[in-house]
Amino acid sequence: MSQRSCLSVILAAGEGTRMKSAMPKVLHAIAGLPMVAHVVKAAEAAGATGLALVIGHGADEMRKAVQKFAPKAETFVQEKRLGTAHAVLAAREAIAKGYDDILVMFGDTPLIDAAALAAARQKLAEGAAVAVIGFRPPNPTGYGRLIEKGGRLVAIREEKDCSEAEKKLGFCNAGMMAVAGNQALRLLDKVGNNNAKGEFYLTDIVELAGADGLDVVATEASFDSALGINNRAELAEAEAIWQARQRREAMLAGVTLIAPETVYFSHDTEIGADTIVEPHVWFGPGVKIASGAKIHAFSHIEGATIASNCDVGPFARLRPGADLRQKAKVGNFCEVKQATIEEGAKVNHLTYIGDARVGAGANIGAGTITCNYDGFSKFFTDIGEGAFVGSNSALVAPVTIGKGGYIASGSVITESVPDDALAFGRARQKTLPGKGKELRERFASAAAAKRRAAE
Repeated sequence: MSQRSCLSVILAAGEGTRMKSAMPKVLHAIAGLPMVAHVVKAAEAAGATGLALVIGHGADEMRKAVQKFAPKAETFVQEKRLGTAHAVLAAREAIAKGYDDILVMFGDTPLIDAAALAAARQKLAEGAAVAVIGFRPPNPTGYGRLIEKGGRLVAIREEKDCSEAEKKLGFCNAGMMAVAGNQALRLLDKVGNNNAKGEFYLTDIVELAGADGLDVVATEASFDSALGINNRAELAEAEAIWQARQRREAMLAGVTLIAPETVYFSHDTEIGADTIVEPHVWFGPGVKIASGAKIHAFSHIEGATIASNCDVGPFARLRPGADLRQKAKVGNFCEVKQATIEEGAKVNHLTYIGDARVGAGANIGAGTITCNYDGFSKFFTDIGEGAFVGSNSALVAPVTIGKGGYIASGSVITESVPDDALAFGRARQKTLPGKGKELRERFASAAAAKRRAAE
């Protein structure tokens, strides 16, 4: 089958009114990625060499989004919604290019398993003209039933048209199918609209192909894989299923998740073996973690690279561009953005490091901030290897702290500090004996006078 070409036609023209959103339904995200992009990934994993997206509502928004996750996909607009067969024929130009296999998929089934698609394609390679993907829901009520005889699929029957015996069947239509490329247009063009809604139904090609003596079969996908999304409640259900899959995959790959159900992954999260993730950690897009790291509870990480044996959190926030090198430490209530924390450096408590480099082995004291933004532009702070920055210091960029530099606690540093130098950037302390008591008495007297005046 690896030599067979394949076009995936993804139907994504639905308005999704039940989503109660101005955004096209298929652009709502699962794990930070539009659900239609998950469908594209599954098609590609199943060997699709061409992609055709049939769009309608929000066409311009759809095209812009598609460029990000499927730049080579062709888009076709279904001007009028006249049924699923009519929607597939909107991609006639792509289908006519002569692919061996045509996969018909739906943009609102983000959990579809690539293996289920590959199994349907395999049936085409074995000689079938049509392979319909079915599934077995816990409750088949409302689904079209797959009617089989002698190992062949003879019809897809809508429940309202089923006999009592057929209603008892649990094998239902998932909507997706694979069609032999040399038969696809001929069968689609034969589909009529002589039905109550006057629409052209893709499911009709099953009986049309059978009437022509062509082989039609059904393959089976899991219930989760066939789940379609129509509203935000179902979107949340799909998110939960996707997360459960990803957590299991991570744990089987050697990652320890102490409370798996509380950890949320993004579609592209990468975590190395022997990493430990404590409860309530959120991974946004673009996170790569090498082996042996430890991510403590309640940390929020996105767009960050974390090298082996790093220690992050608890309550840490790593924003895009955060780059932690081996054995680096970013501790509790710290935020790092667009900054490199080099090997063995420590950013332990209540600290903001942005647009900066913290050199190997450097120590950043609690309450330190890099003042990187003047309201108009960002500026860089460079902290050298082995430097020590005392607690509650403000480093006003652009500024360089040299190798081995020492910043006294509570300093505001506005000029670069040479290697191994000690810098103070604070006012000299002045102590006035007895003045504290005098000040308290004065304040108390003023407060009492104010109360009396109010009475």
